[in-house]
Amino acid sequence: MFNLKKIKEQKTTEELLNFGILNIDKPMRKTSFEISDYIRKKIAELHGIKSKKKSRKTSHFGTLDPQVTGVLPVALGRAVKLTGFFIGEDKTYVGVGRFHQPVEMENLQEKINEKFLGVVVQKPPVKSSVKRQAREREVYDFKILETSEKESEKNKDFLFYVKCQGGTYVRKLISDLGEELGIGGHMLELRRVEAGPFTEYEKEDENENNVSGCVSLYDFEKAIDEYKREVEKGIKKDEKLREMIIPAEIVYELYPVLRLKNNPEKVKQFLTGKPLYLRDIENYQEAEKIKPDSIVSVFLGDRFIGMYRIQGKNEQEIFAKPEFVYN
Repeated sequence: MFNLKKIKEQKTTEELLNFGILNIDKPMRKTSFEISDYIRKKIAELHGIKSKKKSRKTSHFGTLDPQVTGVLPVALGRAVKLTGFFIGEDKTYVGVGRFHQPVEMENLQEKINEKFLGVVVQKPPVKSSVKRQAREREVYDFKILETSEKESEKNKDFLFYVKCQGGTYVRKLISDLGEELGIGGHMLELRRVEAGPFTEYEKEDENENNVSGCVSLYDFEKAIDEYKREVEKGIKKDEKLREMIIPAEIVYELYPVLRLKNNPEKVKQFLTGKPLYLRDIENYQEAEKIKPDSIVSVFLGDRFIGMYRIQGKNEQEIFAKPEFVYN
């Protein structure tokens, strides 16, 4: 449907910095906010050098505890407004847990399949940023991959894999599993390997677009410093930095896409918040199948217009209202 590589090639580095996403490999002992703020400060060093569109804001897509590593998407500039549209997406983790007593591994996966797949009810841990009340989250896959071969840890330490709905507390999942077995358990290590369309390693989507994998803070800092140094010399050397930034248009992977008819006069109106009617939409037959109150992404060709909420299906009435418009 979309050629993300082409979208990226059509943008300047400054435009990517103003509406892009960095897939950061979050290190241990740093909060998600600290990572986001560090990136903001590094990008701010470029201001006044070349960029007229100043990307002074950043925002991460979903908190990771300081001891957790891995995929942490960080929105840049105007892409910050898309945070709410990315933050609840499914997540995938690998980690290490420990039972407090040896357990029969033969029956363990059976117990997990019975009690910890599908919709589970969790109360957030004591040390959490949300209100401690029971809430439902869905666990799509939960596997024990292997156990330690050390005699002292045998049938106690285990490597696990979890794919779950955003907002699931994996630490609590391991603790609840130990409680269910009557022996107790806790998590030792955790790494997020996927968050929505962002993954640990570079991937190719169904449209043959290469989506960058995690980048370290060290590599990001080197790329920013190189770009800043070369721009000061009047040389455009931005390959490393550009390679890291994912166009925020990748939001199309998460929501149904409405394509606008090419009407230059109306496009100007849409970019100032005009609602959509069915007659404005090129793929209106697909649009009519979308349920009211659903969120959709709206494009004109490869150009991102905004995120809209479906209102109804009467041709004479407003079909969708903007939640965010990229003007």
